[in-house]
Amino acid sequence: MKYLALIYAAPGAGPDYGTPEFGPYMDGYRKATETYQRDGVMLAGEALQDTSTATTVRVRNGKTETMDGPFAETKEQLGGFYMFECANLDDAIKYAAMIPSAEHGSVEVRPIMEIE
Repeated sequence: MKYLALIYAAPGAGPDYGTPEFGPYMDGYRKATETYQRDGVMLAGEALQDTSTATTVRVRNGKTETMDGPFAETKEQLGGFYMFECANLDDAIKYAAMIPSAEHGSVEVRPIMEIE
């Protein structure tokens, strides 16, 4: 089954770019990605640009409306994702726990609906 691991964190919760802590933090992402690739579970994964670059699209009464920024005003923001192919939810959770942002944010794991 396919699972999406959505990575959320509040701005400033993790180490800032250019600080001594940032390198080891990113090493954690590299190590996790290497594990996913080695284990053959990684289907995709990307970091997202800052939420200030987001555009929300809605269609109301046939008219397309756009709004700058993300739809929800929350403290934690979606920063990236991994897509896994795992035998079960327990395995997906095991891999999601390897994501460094889980230590200061959260990782939402959701099964992907297979529509035939």
